[in-house]
Amino acid sequence: MKKVYIIAEIGINHNGSLQTAKKLIDLASVAGCDAVKFQKRNPDVCVPDHQKNVMRQTPWGEMTYLEYKYRMEFGKEEYDEINVYCKEKNIDWSASPWDLDSLEFLMDYDLPWIKIPSAMITNENLMKASAKTGKKIIFSTGMSTYEEIDKAVEWLGSSETLMLHCNSTYPAPLEDLNLSCIKTLKERYGCEVGYSGHEFRLGTSVAAIYLGATCIERHITLDRTMWGSDHMSSVEPQGLIKMVRGIRELEVAYGDGVKKVTSGELAPRKKLRGY
Repeated sequence: MKKVYIIAEIGINHNGSLQTAKKLIDLASVAGCDAVKFQKRNPDVCVPDHQKNVMRQTPWGEMTYLEYKYRMEFGKEEYDEINVYCKEKNIDWSASPWDLDSLEFLMDYDLPWIKIPSAMITNENLMKASAKTGKKIIFSTGMSTYEEIDKAVEWLGSSETLMLHCNSTYPAPLEDLNLSCIKTLKERYGCEVGYSGHEFRLGTSVAAIYLGATCIERHITLDRTMWGSDHMSSVEPQGLIKMVRGIRELEVAYGDGVKKVTSGELAPRKKLRGY
């Protein structure tokens, strides 16, 4: 069985704190994840004009929505430090660009792949520009139709791709996960398929591997009660450790599907059957 690539999605759960980001990197590393992922935006581009001056209550006081988004955003100084820190921890890192400026920003780093979030796979310019980087492209398919995914695949052209089945409800109800879609997507597109989960449960991510997922992505947090929109649908430290352990145990136990007598069965076979 191919080793499952596990991405710990930090996203914006660092709440604008590099110290918190490092604690989350530590968590992912200790748990045995293969990578951490952030989100990168140019707020001037990503925040709609009608929302920019809307006032918002935040842990740092009342401010406009645009000011809040800038307060949450990491820049070059922070990503330079993240880049060094992840190398020290021997863990991959990347980020989801939400606009062309952010994609260009990320190209200053030697990233193993680019991740396109579900919300952006209908952005033709971003998808085509991402394909031109020559990087492997991972993209989520939440809230998308077959027609929209078809277009995304067309725009990526010959790029090495890994698509993630996903439900974009935060948190996602179990009855809406439709994990069987992992097989459907593999058959329809003939590419590597993984699973990006936003549900409370952990067993669903392990189950996704039985259905052919070769990559698992889950949001992580230090504490679900922290302030912020994504914490409630994220996995806390103990849960992440349990989930990764479950995935790694499945890799060992999965086997090749051929029924045979194992070496450990030879002694009890001789004792109980006489041969």
